[in-house]
Amino acid sequence: MSLIKPFKKNSKVRIIITLLAILFLLAGLGYWFLYRPVMEVYAQAQILKVKANQLKETLKQNDIALAHSDLTSFKKDYQQFIDKSKQLFWLAKVPFVGSYVVDFENAVYAGEDFILAGEKVIEAIEPHADLLGLKKGDASFIEKPVEERIKTAVYTLEKIKPDINEISKILDRANKRLEEVDPNHYPEKIGNYQIREMLLVGKQQVLGLTELFVSAKPLLENLPEILGSDKEKTYLVLFQNDKELRATGGFWTAYAVFKIDKGNIKLEKSSDIYDLDNSISKRPSLPDKIKQYHLNVNQFYIRDSNLSPDFVESIKLFNSLYNNSSQKVEYDGIIAIDTHVLVDLLEIFGDTQVQGVVFSSRTEPKCDCPQAIYRLFDIIDRPTPYLRENRKGILGDLTYALFRKAIGFSPSRYWGRLVNTMIENMQDKHLILYFVDSNLQKAVESLNYAGRIRDYKGDYLHINNVNFAGAKSNMFVSQEVASSTRFEDGKVLRTVKIVYKNPYPHSDCNLERGGLCLNATLRNWLRVYVPEGSKLIEFKGSKTKVQTYDELNKTVFEGFLTVTPQGKAEVEITYQLPDNLVSEKDYSLLIQKQPGTDNDKFAVTVGNKELFNQVLKTDTEIKLQ
Repeated sequence: MSLIKPFKKNSKVRIIITLLAILFLLAGLGYWFLYRPVMEVYAQAQILKVKANQLKETLKQNDIALAHSDLTSFKKDYQQFIDKSKQLFWLAKVPFVGSYVVDFENAVYAGEDFILAGEKVIEAIEPHADLLGLKKGDASFIEKPVEERIKTAVYTLEKIKPDINEISKILDRANKRLEEVDPNHYPEKIGNYQIREMLLVGKQQVLGLTELFVSAKPLLENLPEILGSDKEKTYLVLFQNDKELRATGGFWTAYAVFKIDKGNIKLEKSSDIYDLDNSISKRPSLPDKIKQYHLNVNQFYIRDSNLSPDFVESIKLFNSLYNNSSQKVEYDGIIAIDTHVLVDLLEIFGDTQVQGVVFSSRTEPKCDCPQAIYRLFDIIDRPTPYLRENRKGILGDLTYALFRKAIGFSPSRYWGRLVNTMIENMQDKHLILYFVDSNLQKAVESLNYAGRIRDYKGDYLHINNVNFAGAKSNMFVSQEVASSTRFEDGKVLRTVKIVYKNPYPHSDCNLERGGLCLNATLRNWLRVYVPEGSKLIEFKGSKTKVQTYDELNKTVFEGFLTVTPQGKAEVEITYQLPDNLVSEKDYSLLIQKQPGTDNDKFAVTVGNKELFNQVLKTDTEIKLQ
């Protein structure tokens, strides 16, 4: 017995020593193959975060040489990030954690593709940086005559076209990698961090950016042709007065004809829309909606033809009249702009004089609006004891003067800001494009620059207001929308409440004494577009009998209301969505903004969650995660 006890004691010691050795070995392996690589990856990620912020600030400076330098530095650090990350890729074969590592690997190599795409973009445009306003010292371009500058731009765009395909392929590869990442595999929260939502938003933003480039590809490739590289192009510019709101963004108050031939732009004509109306001898019959809601209108005028909220449909109606005009010109495209675009251009280029009148973006106290807008209304709408021909032609002249300024200055001074501003105006629907060429039209539609009413699989909302004979009251009337969705007994019920307010006093509308009638009672034809098949439960606030019908693959609830100066009006609509359209688990809503609107406030609540509460600047998709 005395021999056995020591033996057992020694066995226990050996087992303990062996276990300790294994633990130390595992700890060592864990340190070298897991903890140490993870900490190295984390440290390198922090370096990249700082460099990414630096690169972001550099891009704002429109200095492509500095951007190229910073991107090269970022790429070098990112390569170190890849090398350190590779130490963890072996975990892809380990149960449970493997799927997360695969996601990480896909994200890492997608990032490498985005850097490569960025390099290709810079390599494509750097030789032409002077022209594009992305580098200082562009004297070679600014010294050219104004007529030669845009021509140079056209040929430069031609040279960049081959690079667009290569960049598109790289971004497509990155997209495929990111599509493999499923944020739903991750927990909603870790500590105070919303992990799943952060991944979902990040993935959507990146995919959205690459899809935007792919969608823009046909437009970018055809930009030289749009600017007349092969043959002369003719464009009709329609000025939409958003202060007298109509379905597509504003009352069509004036028009201009521009011709572009190999970059040389010429203002062919700038005139009053009434002048165009007077040139039409044969008119279609007056639409029922004008008979019902407009005042003192007994003929169908071209100025009233943008009745549909879908810009293409309104152009079809426009053409039904325009084709009978003696002043008709064959056009390649139509550009619709509102006062927001003009004010933005004045903000960039400063005060501009046209026909002896100075226009500015500064605030005019008489209307609490930009001075340029007040001056235009003063010229166009104020009655005079003498005849003023083609009063609204000044709009085209002002647009042309601003364009001449755009190509008359050093590109590095203005062009970066100008391009960003025009893209923002297209996104916010202050500038709408239409092309006769079906491929170009498809391209602008894919970018949502064409003013179309879009198809959508989930919930949908578009509120469309039309000012019929209510002066320029949309300059003074605000709109607030409260949208709430609730799920009851397997049904999806929605209530949309719209509050209109006009806090300003009535204008002097006495035409005999020369009053400038801007603020008067708004006569508002209202249409609310919702998913097709929705059932109206109640419509409060309409002064006319409510109508329900289907149009543009949507169901429409239609009414009419008025808003007096220093007064308000409210509309409340309750309806049921079609069965099986959305559920509480995967609810999504697309709100389409009406063109020409600026400060409409929207609050969206689903169940007891407020998902959105801000000014609606552009079309917005809202999802209940």
